[in-house]
Amino acid sequence: MKKILLTLVLLAGSTFVAPAEDLVILTTNDTHSNIDFDNNGRGGILPRKAIIDSVRKAEKNVILVDAGDMVQGTLYFKYFKGDVEYPLFNMMDYDIRILGNHEFDNGLDELAARWKDVKATRLSANYDFKGTPAEGLFQPYVIKKIGKKKIGFIGINVDPASLISKENYPGMKYKDAIATANTTAEMLRKQKKCDLIVAVTHIGYEAIPGKASDIELARQSKDIDIIIGGHSHTFVDPKTPDATPYWIENAAGKPVLVTQTGKYGRNVGYIKIDLDDIKDHDFDYEYIPVTDRFSPEAYDRNIENFLAPYRHAVDSVNSNIIAWSVQDMTNNTRTGAYPNWVADFGLTKGRLVADSIRASGKDFPEVDLSIMNVGGIRQPVTKGAITEGQILSTFPFSNCMTIIRIKGKYIIDALSVAATKGGEAVSGNMSVVTDGKGKLLKVIIDGNEMNPEREYVLSTIDYVAHGNDDLVTMANNTELWRGSHEMCQDVLGYLKHLTSLGIPVSSDPFSRFVEDVNIEIDKAK
Repeated sequence: MKKILLTLVLLAGSTFVAPAEDLVILTTNDTHSNIDFDNNGRGGILPRKAIIDSVRKAEKNVILVDAGDMVQGTLYFKYFKGDVEYPLFNMMDYDIRILGNHEFDNGLDELAARWKDVKATRLSANYDFKGTPAEGLFQPYVIKKIGKKKIGFIGINVDPASLISKENYPGMKYKDAIATANTTAEMLRKQKKCDLIVAVTHIGYEAIPGKASDIELARQSKDIDIIIGGHSHTFVDPKTPDATPYWIENAAGKPVLVTQTGKYGRNVGYIKIDLDDIKDHDFDYEYIPVTDRFSPEAYDRNIENFLAPYRHAVDSVNSNIIAWSVQDMTNNTRTGAYPNWVADFGLTKGRLVADSIRASGKDFPEVDLSIMNVGGIRQPVTKGAITEGQILSTFPFSNCMTIIRIKGKYIIDALSVAATKGGEAVSGNMSVVTDGKGKLLKVIIDGNEMNPEREYVLSTIDYVAHGNDDLVTMANNTELWRGSHEMCQDVLGYLKHLTSLGIPVSSDPFSRFVEDVNIEIDKAK
C-alpha cells in the first residue's frame, strides 16, 4: 500500500499528508556532477528536484540527505569547478550532507571555500580538520527532533590514504571509520537518548578485507539502526536482496538497514520510518527512479534559469564530434573493452614519447607496459559518435601521463591488490593470472612470467605512479618523464589522429585478468 501511495503521489501530484508519527528520509549519493539526463533518459537535476518536491508535499516529516561525491564527472565541474553543483544543492534544500573523496579534487582551500556556503548541516565525525582551512566547518553529528523522537545522524568518511592525493588534504587527520562511528553512536544512544541513529557514510558498501565498509560497519555496530552509504556506486536494490542485502545483522543480533542508490543521480532513496515502532525497525526502504517522465511544468524554474548559461557552454563542446566507435564500451566493469583501450592508449602514448625523446638525440629506454586505473574512467562510450565533451567528461582529473622505472615485484604486489578488487586496466601485452577468486598467481608480459627483480619501464598517470587507488607499491619507482598537460588532452589528440587516418575506435573486449587454465582443466576432469 505504501508503494502504491508513493507512486500515485509522484505521478498525480497528490497532496496526501502522512501521519505525524512517520518520518521519510530521502537519500542521494555519488551524483558526480550529472546535471542533465543520460543517454537513456535517466538522472538529471530537474526531475530529481521534482521528485523531492512531490515527496515534501505528500509527507509531513522529510529529511533530505546526501552521502558525498556530488562533484566531478562531467563538464559542469571540469569547466566551472563547483559554480554549478554547490548552488544547485543549496537550491534543493538538503538537510544533511557529508564529504566524498572527490570534494577534495581541487584541494583543501577550495573545499573550505565551497563548504562554508553550504546551507545543509555538514557532518564529519572521523576527519579532524583542526589547523586547516576547513576547521570548524563540520560537526560529528546532529540530532533532529521529530515529534517526541530524537533522531541522531553521524557523518563517516573514507580513509584518504592511497585514494586522495596527499597534497589535497594537508594537515587533515583521519580517524578509524568503524571505531568512530560506534563510539559516536553509543554516546548518542546512552547520553543523548536518541531513539534512532543513522550513519551517513562515504566508505563503500562491499566488505573488503582490511577496509571499512558499510557491511562491516553494520556487522560491528550495536547502536546504529540505518546506514545511508556512498562511494562504491552500489545500487542496493530492495527487489534483489540476495544480490545486495540491505538488512545486515549487527553485533547484538539486531538488523541494520543498509542503503545506497548507485550513481549519477539515477535514483533517489526513500526510507519511511514508523516512529511509533522504531524498536521493531519498521522501516520501509524503496527507491524512486529519476527519469524524464515529468512534464516541463513540474520543473523548478529557478533551477532552469540558473542552469541556462552553463548548459549552453557545455552543449557547445558536447556537440563537437571528434571520433567514431564501432562498439559500446562500458565503464561499469573493472576489466573489458574500455579499461583495455585506456591501457593500450597508455602504452602507445608512452612508446611515442620514448621514440620522440630518442629522436632528439637523448638516451631513453623502451617502454614495456602500461597500467592505468579504471577509477579514472568516468563515462562510457556508446557505439557511434564520440564528442570532445564526452572525452573531457570521461577523463576529468588533472592527471598527467608519466613514465617510470619500477621493479617487477612492486608491479606484482600492486596487481595482487587489483585482483582482489576485480581487476585493473593493463596493456594488451599482459595477462594477470588468478585463481578465479581474487588471488594473483602470476603476471605474464610478452609471453614470459614477470621477473620480480627486473626493472620495467611503465607508462601510466602520476596518480597511479604515486601509489594511489590502493596500488600503494607503485610508488616505489623512479620517474623518467612526466607530461605537462592533462591526460584528457593526450586522449583527444590520439583520437583526432586516429580519425585523420580513418581508423575507428575499437578494443579487445576480453578480460586480461584470467583464471589459470590448469584450474579449469582440473575442474573439467
